[in-house]
Amino acid sequence: MTINEAQLIEATIKFVKTELKHAEGGHDWFHIERVYKNTLLIAKQEDVNITVVSLAALLHDIADPKFNNGDETIGPRVASQFLLQENVSSEIIEHVTQIIENMSFKNSFDLNPSFSSKEMEVVQDADRLDAIGAIGIARCFNYGGFKDRALYDPEIKPNLNMSKAKYKNSAAPTINHFYEKLLLLKDQMNTKTGKKIALERHNYMEGFLKQFYAEWNGEK
Repeated sequence: MTINEAQLIEATIKFVKTELKHAEGGHDWFHIERVYKNTLLIAKQEDVNITVVSLAALLHDIADPKFNNGDETIGPRVASQFLLQENVSSEIIEHVTQIIENMSFKNSFDLNPSFSSKEMEVVQDADRLDAIGAIGIARCFNYGGFKDRALYDPEIKPNLNMSKAKYKNSAAPTINHFYEKLLLLKDQMNTKTGKKIALERHNYMEGFLKQFYAEWNGEK
C-alpha cells in the first residue's frame, strides 16, 4: 500500500468514526473495526485488491438500511460521495459501491446475483464472521433489545422459507434469528480462511443454544 493509499484509509477511518458515533452497538465503529481486521486477515491468503477490500470493509455499514427505513441506496450513495471527495478513481468507487450493494445476507435470497468479485467474497466473509461466535451472539441480542423483541417464544417457530421481503420485515424472537441466519452462515462462507474460522464460531453458537434451552427448561 502506497503512502497515498494509507492516507486514504486513515481518512476513511476518521469519516466512519464520525458518521457512526451514535450508532446502535452492534453496527457501530467497533463492528466496522472488527470487520476491517477480519478482512485484512482473510486477504492475506487471497489475490485481491487490498485498497478495494479495505475501503469496502470500512464503508460497508456507513448507512445500514435497517436504520434508514429499509432504504438500500443510502449506504452506497454516502460511500460514493465520500470517495469522490477523496479523489478516488471511478473504477475503485464503482467496485466498492457494488460490494456494499450486494454483500448483505438478505441478498442471498436472490437466485441470480447481479454482482460478484473476489474482493466482495473477502469482505462478505469478514462481515459474516462478526455475525457468529461469541460476538455474534452478543450483537444478536443487543439488536433484539434495540428492537424490543422477545428473547425466545417456544410458540413462535423459526421461518426457514422466508422471502427477502419477509426476512427484512421479520420481528421474530431473537433466538429465531440463529436458525434464520446465524447458523446458516458457516455453509455460505467463500474463502478457506473464512470457512475455518466460521466452523469454530458455529460450534460455539451450538454450545450456547444447548445451554440456553437447558436453562430455559430448568434442566440446570
